[in-house]
Amino acid sequence: MNIFSQPTEMPMGLGMALMKNPNAMNSFSAMTNEQKRAVIERTHSINSKEEMEAYVRTLSIES
Repeated sequence: MNIFSQPTEMPMGLGMALMKNPNAMNSFSAMTNEQKRAVIERTHSINSKEEMEAYVRTLSIES
C-alpha cells in the first residue's frame, strides 16, 4: 500500500498523521482519487499537528 503515489501531492503533515493511524491510512487508501483530493484540500486549513491528528481520526470513523 503506497499512499504517496496519488496524483495530488500529499502534504507532509497528513502523511505523518496517517502513518500514526493505521485505520485512517486504510480508509484513505480505499478512497477514490476524488475523495483523496477532497481530504487533501481540507488539510490546507489545518494549522497544527493536533488538528491534523484529530482530522485524520475522523477518517477512520467515517469508513
